[in-house]
Amino acid sequence: MGLTLDGKTGVIFGVANQRSIAWACARSLADAGMRLAVTYANERLEKSVRELAAELKGSIVLPCDVTKPEQIDAVMDSIRTEFGGLDSVIHAVAFAKREELEGDFFHTSKEGYMLAHEVSAYSLTEITRKALPLMEGREGSIVTLTYLGGERVIKNYNVMGIAKAALEASVRYLAGDLGKHGIRVNALSAGPMRTLAGAGVSDGRYVYNWTQANAPLRRNPLLEEVGNAGLYLISPLSGGVTGEIHSVDCGYSVVGMGVVPEKG
Repeated sequence: MGLTLDGKTGVIFGVANQRSIAWACARSLADAGMRLAVTYANERLEKSVRELAAELKGSIVLPCDVTKPEQIDAVMDSIRTEFGGLDSVIHAVAFAKREELEGDFFHTSKEGYMLAHEVSAYSLTEITRKALPLMEGREGSIVTLTYLGGERVIKNYNVMGIAKAALEASVRYLAGDLGKHGIRVNALSAGPMRTLAGAGVSDGRYVYNWTQANAPLRRNPLLEEVGNAGLYLISPLSGGVTGEIHSVDCGYSVVGMGVVPEKG
C-alpha cells in the first residue's frame, strides 16, 4: 500500500529553485497528498518559487524573511486561515556571508557569526515556537536540514559548520520540549549536492568530488533520495523517531580515510 498524507498540511521554509533540497522535499510531500505552504525569502526569488509551487496542488505561496518576526507571524496567520491547522514544518533556511566561507575560520567577523546563527539556527526555534499552536494535538513533525560540517571540520565550511552544530543541538532540545505535545523534531543531513547553497562554499566542487570518490556507494545522493528521506521523517513511518540526525550521504559519514581525487 502506498504512503498517503491526504488531508495533512505542511509548510516549507527555504525553497530557492528546482535544485534545492527544500523543493525535493516539497515534491515528495505533495506527491503523497500533503497540501503545502511554500515561502520565499525575498523578491528576487518570488517569481521562481511561485512557478514551482504552481506544480503543487492546493499550495499557497508566502513571503518570509526569517530575520523578521512579523513575517513569520504572517505566515502562521495565513496557514491558520487557509489550512486551519498544521501537521509539519520543513526548515531549509541557512545563510552565511560568502567571504566567511573560505580561508581560516578564525577570521570570521562577529557580524558574520551572528548573522549565520540567526538565519541558520535560531530561526528554527522561532518558527517552532510560532508553529506550535497550529500543531497541537496533530502528532506533527518538524524537520530541519543540516550537514556533516556541523560535526566535523570541513574545509571552508567555517561559520556555517558552527551554525549547523547549534542547529543540531537545537533539534535535540526542541525534541525534548515538544515530545509532550506529540510533536517530533529531527534533522536531515544530506551529502554534498549541486545546489545554490553548495555553490556558495569555496572549493565546493572539490568537496563534492572527494565525497563521491570515498562514499561507500561511490556517489553523492540524488535530490529525490533526500526528498524521500524528508517524506519519511515527516510521515508516520518515522513515528518513533525524534531528536535524531538522519544522514542521506551514500554512507560517507561512516568513512575514516579515503583516496584523494583529482582536483577539478
